[in-house]
Amino acid sequence: MFTTRPELTGDFGMVASTHWLASATGMGVLERGGNAFDAAVAAGFVLQIAEPHLNGPGGEVPILLWSEADQKVSVVCGQGVAPAAATIERYTELGLDVVPGTGLLAATVPGAFGGWMLMLERWGTWSLADVLAPAIHYAEHGVPVLDRIAATIESVEGLFNDDWPTSAATWLPGGNVPAPGSKLANPVLAATYRRLVAEATAASSTREGQLNAARKAWYEGFVAEAVADFSAKTAWRDSSGEVHGGLLTGDDLAGWSATVEEPLTYDYHGHTVCKTGAWGQGPVFLQQLALLSGFDLDAMGYLSADYVHTVAEAAKLAFADREAWYGDTDVPMSDLLSEAYNAERRRLIGAGASLELRPGAPGGRAPRLPDFPKPGTASNAPGVSGARSPQGVGEPTVARNGAVKGDTCHVDVVDRFGNMVSATPSGGWLQSSPTIPELGFCLGTRAQMFWLQDGLPASLRPGTRPRTTLSPSFALREGRPWLAFGTPGGDQQDQWSLNFFLSVVHGKLNLQEAVDAPMFHSEHFPSSFFPRGSRPGVLHAENRVEAGVLAELRRRGHEVEEQGPWSLGRLSAVARDGDFLKAAANPRGAQGYAAGR
Repeated sequence: MFTTRPELTGDFGMVASTHWLASATGMGVLERGGNAFDAAVAAGFVLQIAEPHLNGPGGEVPILLWSEADQKVSVVCGQGVAPAAATIERYTELGLDVVPGTGLLAATVPGAFGGWMLMLERWGTWSLADVLAPAIHYAEHGVPVLDRIAATIESVEGLFNDDWPTSAATWLPGGNVPAPGSKLANPVLAATYRRLVAEATAASSTREGQLNAARKAWYEGFVAEAVADFSAKTAWRDSSGEVHGGLLTGDDLAGWSATVEEPLTYDYHGHTVCKTGAWGQGPVFLQQLALLSGFDLDAMGYLSADYVHTVAEAAKLAFADREAWYGDTDVPMSDLLSEAYNAERRRLIGAGASLELRPGAPGGRAPRLPDFPKPGTASNAPGVSGARSPQGVGEPTVARNGAVKGDTCHVDVVDRFGNMVSATPSGGWLQSSPTIPELGFCLGTRAQMFWLQDGLPASLRPGTRPRTTLSPSFALREGRPWLAFGTPGGDQQDQWSLNFFLSVVHGKLNLQEAVDAPMFHSEHFPSSFFPRGSRPGVLHAENRVEAGVLAELRRRGHEVEEQGPWSLGRLSAVARDGDFLKAAANPRGAQGYAAGR
């Protein structure tokens, strides 16, 4: 099939990401003797500068990695937790029934820095100064302004000027929206990272000591102090339409640290797929595989009406379970992934499209769903500053007209030693919350994914992680590390990445062909983001899917919304395939690239 680019093949190292500057940075690290972990960290910090509308230092990062030394897959959780003061009662006292999608009330502990540092310390080899040098350079000297950066800033220009002046000072240089193709710098953020390096270097002469000192400066030192003061002493209009301060304190930051966890796994057609725990949505990928394992997708034919229908209906069932069962709590994953449970669930997939949200009862437990907003409310959220439509809310991924919008980043790396990384940094994007003027970045808004209802797995509870959508992926083939992959996309991440994986396994496509293949996803289930709307029965599909297939899907009851031919998905991937290393990256949006040799 036609591909926009070649599948890269070599034996030295590969980096694939959502921005060419990050991919080039990561490859530069590999060329200078760094390993995959060093490269991923350096690339991750560059993504904060190159794609500030998609992630930032105040956000979070989940990471899946294979260590050749450890001979295992590990999960690094760089997802921060809710503040100690963030109780359901506190929000209801403010007259809120959902956590706002922007502003200080939606902040969790910024976990990205801790996650990157933990991976660098445990598996990397480079110093803090070396991995931060490229990001400091770009923050100080500027990056080329993508069309989407300019469009994002333009969409919130009024908000910044009227309500968030600290953001206007950072992102409206000279009082104007930066033009596409111009240079955009963030000298305050450059100074923040320079100070981190200086304090860490002064504190210790060893690499490990410097990394510990940098973490201390971030979570207990000058960064934490600025975050806590800004949260306690300022108040800003958010997507509720009201003015609120924050709940995050210095104690919240000091009491949190990134962790290393075991992955959840599922075996499918000779492959072992690895995901984060159910504090993220990652296991929904595994549940879809468990459902699909009972169907003969090969016999249906790749991207046939039967194939697309079956995959979409399996997604509806798996995501219904996400809504009922996932959260930072004891989730019955062994039952959810059991063959007995999935055999029963498969019988719910019929010839027509389901319009119901149908969670299951794993182990006989009765499911309980949140009180969702009425279907269709995603476009009717209250505005910011009166009548304006909500800006900076959630992780918008695809507009009704098919135009791609930004939301998150992704980076994959494999080195010549056999180490592999898949990471999905996100949150703290420039439009999420007012910029902290002393630091040059804003806090994230991941707390909007909690429910303000008691007794749910994803209910707001102090010190717990929100049920995030961030979902890097890793797969073994016959027990050996094979594929690291992922995509931005909010609720779509574990649909687009599943489509990619199935394209390789059942479509027999190479990595670039699978990235380029026509994409589709369901909007049937409620959004994870403010204001939590849903569109039952709606199926988005790129119009490169055959017209006859789309017509048959409509006949089966799917409300098919055709999108532009290159509008869905922003996947990247790296692989180990025999003696070769391989990579591919997304052409959609004209910014993702893979590099390698």
